[in-house]
Amino acid sequence: MSSVKIKMAGPLTTIQDKGRIEYQQSGMSVSGVMDDYSFRAANLLVGNPETEGVLECTLLGPTMEFTGDAVFAVTGATAQVKVNGQPSFIWRAIRVKAGDTVSFSMTTSGTRLYIAFAGGIDVPEVMGSKSTYMKAKVGGFEGRNLKTGDELQLSASEEALSKIVLKEASPRMIPSYYPEVTLRAVLGPQDDCFTKAGINTFFGTPYKVTSDSDRMGYRLDGAVIEHKKGGDIISDGIVIGAVQVPGNGKPIILMADRQTTGGYTKIATVITADLPLVGQMRPGSFIRFQKVTVEAAQQALREYADKIKIFKTCMLSLPG
Repeated sequence: MSSVKIKMAGPLTTIQDKGRIEYQQSGMSVSGVMDDYSFRAANLLVGNPETEGVLECTLLGPTMEFTGDAVFAVTGATAQVKVNGQPSFIWRAIRVKAGDTVSFSMTTSGTRLYIAFAGGIDVPEVMGSKSTYMKAKVGGFEGRNLKTGDELQLSASEEALSKIVLKEASPRMIPSYYPEVTLRAVLGPQDDCFTKAGINTFFGTPYKVTSDSDRMGYRLDGAVIEHKKGGDIISDGIVIGAVQVPGNGKPIILMADRQTTGGYTKIATVITADLPLVGQMRPGSFIRFQKVTVEAAQQALREYADKIKIFKTCMLSLPG
């Protein structure tokens, strides 16, 4: 088995997977990837189970040196990937050998890159997940983001690597990222805490993603959303995509590293099918919210599941 040496880590690179499910009642954050679609696609391109652990990289991927043969794929945001200084491709599997170095440019659209390695990354699962939750120093590589000098062991054997058929994504399955998006959202659970004017403001005006946004949540700036009596409630559970509105009237979309409970009113919840769009948004981009029903959200989720199935059937085989 080979390994990957991190020659330059980039601003934020962590190991993530589907997340730490079923532990929120004990106060443990779910964590996991911010862009589920790109995450699953990267794994499928290298022949992994679609929820195997990957590297999630923010704005700039790491410079990596391989100690042996490996196959990897990069998906997500638009960026230039180079192997030994020569331009290569994203959204396709790449075969490398001992001594090869991979580097990245800054992302030009979108925010997060996903790097999957055939066979996966050899780190232990904690509570059923390889995901890194940095605040609690749990999971991933020593519970933290990767640093220059770290070395990750890869799980694939030479025999397994030799049998891999390289794949690339069909162009029609590769998403584009735009500076303004519309996110579908289901009203509630505390919509009764807002005036009718406040709800109309939320669904009727654009909001700007601020620089104070991270894996925990996206803080938005724009028109103030009017409460009836203030933004505080008795703390209750928080799902990914929940849109909190504290007393200042400015919404926050809660994401992968969100707290398990919170005491601010939640005006709506972004539907699961649209969360990959949120995970790729950059500071300075704009969001509009569109109100949909629970039934419409369920139908969108079925269509999203079908999209993953179509991705599998549409992958193109490559020579070598």
